[in-house]
Amino acid sequence: MPIAFDFTGKTVFITGAGSGIGRATAEAFAAAGADVAVTGPTEAPLRETARLVETQGQRAHTVLCDVTDSQNVEDAVASAVDVLGPIDIGVNNAGIEQPPKPLAETSEEEWDRLIAVDLRGVFVSMKQEILAMPESGGSIVNISSGAGVIGIKGQAAYAAAKHGILGMTKSAALDYAAQGIQINAICPGIIETPMMDRFSGDTPEGRARVIAQEPIGRMGTPEEIAAAVLWLCSDLGGFTIGHSLVVDGGQTIGIS
Repeated sequence: MPIAFDFTGKTVFITGAGSGIGRATAEAFAAAGADVAVTGPTEAPLRETARLVETQGQRAHTVLCDVTDSQNVEDAVASAVDVLGPIDIGVNNAGIEQPPKPLAETSEEEWDRLIAVDLRGVFVSMKQEILAMPESGGSIVNISSGAGVIGIKGQAAYAAAKHGILGMTKSAALDYAAQGIQINAICPGIIETPMMDRFSGDTPEGRARVIAQEPIGRMGTPEEIAAAVLWLCSDLGGFTIGHSLVVDGGQTIGIS
């Protein structure tokens, strides 16, 4: 019997919701009955995500948000609460990639930018989401990466940020489990997203190179990651605390 998730009456706050995993997650929650605040730095893609949420019959609230700006994040969460109500679920998906290069060739500016978006942005977003949750608690899912559980050549800054997400997730989960706030992370493998298009150069050769890392022989889909997010936030995932769920087509098996 198929499992049907029901998030009727819930409010979801998603960072990096303009495309890829963020957009697929917004659509999936809306299909399950939730209202969704879609946030990101660029208006046009957010409006398209909001339209997709609304086609499911749910309310969407679009908020421009730069996760490197703590006041901006605080204002975005407050705006979502004003329009949709307390935040029941936070999905921290905003992130940028690192052009492949050895550590010594990575500039301090590149390092600082990766950490600011991919790690500090998750910290700031989690902080505001927790403060905006109802007394009954809620759920947070942080999007890490396969690079959060293994080392990857040419990806020192990115891997540092994604490893950091997992340590932060585990510690915060212990801080808030007794208050009914469930915090977990997902580590996607190679997923068919605009970020992966940029990373691979969006050429047949580049795509073949990254797909060769996947034992399953293909990239994953944003919808497959969204399904994992919904499971973690559902009653079925309610006993899962501080976990790093690897959804990677076998990429890290035997390495991590």
